[in-house]
Amino acid sequence: VQLVESGGGLVQAGASLTLSCAVSGLTFNRHALGWFRQAPGKEREMVAGINWSGSDTHYVESVKGRFTISRDNAKNTAYLHLNSLKPEESAVYFCAAARVSYILFAPGLYEYWGQGTQVTISS
Repeated sequence: VQLVESGGGLVQAGASLTLSCAVSGLTFNRHALGWFRQAPGKEREMVAGINWSGSDTHYVESVKGRFTISRDNAKNTAYLHLNSLKPEESAVYFCAAARVSYILFAPGLYEYWGQGTQVTISS
């Protein structure tokens, strides 16, 4: 199983980014997916989750209305659209796949992880 994130970079506060997560080695449309982030010295936190079909999504309160998670099951790819970025949201962003089709909320419950993509927001 392989998850490969892309789309990170250095942007100014208020800017937008779209992260992608290309997944291979599993039956993509049977697995819920999550996006997480981890800043230096902080715990990994879930940012957003999506169920197998995309009909159910979840967001951490701090990103509601600014971030959008989506998936394209035909392309085995998940996305995280980030808008109105804040400097404190600088972190490595990871995507992960769960063993189950419904959203899980704890990082430890996700089975497969990508290597992460760095997002840096300057003030």
